[in-house]
Amino acid sequence: MMLRGQSGGWCLFFLAAVFKGVHLHISDGSSQPALDSELPSNTQLYQPILQPSEATPQTGNYMYKDHAGKPCIRITMGAEYIVIEKKTWYFSLDPSRVTISGHCGNEEALISLTLPDNAASLQFKFKKEKNFFYVTEMTAYLSPVPVCKDCSNKNYSGLLADEKLFKTANGQSFTCKSENLLLMSSELRIKLVPVQMQAFSLPQGQYGTEVECWADYNMKIIPIISVAAVVCLTLIIALSFLVIRDRRRVGYERL
Repeated sequence: MMLRGQSGGWCLFFLAAVFKGVHLHISDGSSQPALDSELPSNTQLYQPILQPSEATPQTGNYMYKDHAGKPCIRITMGAEYIVIEKKTWYFSLDPSRVTISGHCGNEEALISLTLPDNAASLQFKFKKEKNFFYVTEMTAYLSPVPVCKDCSNKNYSGLLADEKLFKTANGQSFTCKSENLLLMSSELRIKLVPVQMQAFSLPQGQYGTEVECWADYNMKIIPIISVAAVVCLTLIIALSFLVIRDRRRVGYERL
């Protein structure tokens, strides 16, 4: 008498002989599922998309704390990458996608803002000197989607080193509503607008007294100077007219 399992096996081989091209896979229960590395992956890497026209960058609030949880760097800013490639292209940093890292020291501190898959980054290195702090080094990196189908992938990077950018007294915050355009390389510029930053001394993570940049100061003082100059010129013209008129009257009386 033929066993049921053996009968099933002979049936399978018979079917395989009749229908050519059928591949049999007999499992004995010891086979293992495919490893994740063997499975096809549809994961796509994040890449910034350059835009042909400029837009106001979204303002983000970035803070880095030391190992004890004490804030040592805070930056509030909108950041835009400007790429020069035959024509000008733009990309605004998205605060919701930024990962913050860095380190805090007594005289040096660093904050790094990075997009997913290291597709873009901005890094500020602060230095404290006597009663002041400033950005002594700034780096930028961008790996965007090619601007055309036949264009090859190209990365853009730049470095500003040994600088004294945004210099401010300790305990105060540098603030600038006017745009700050930084030349990182021949092909890459970074525009910060607006920007407010403070490092090392941040009681409860709050900004200290705001120190205006020269551009903001000039925007306020130039209209005042212009108005004052117009008023002075008007007074000079009026006084000159009165003096000339009085002299003419005196001359007529003598005649």
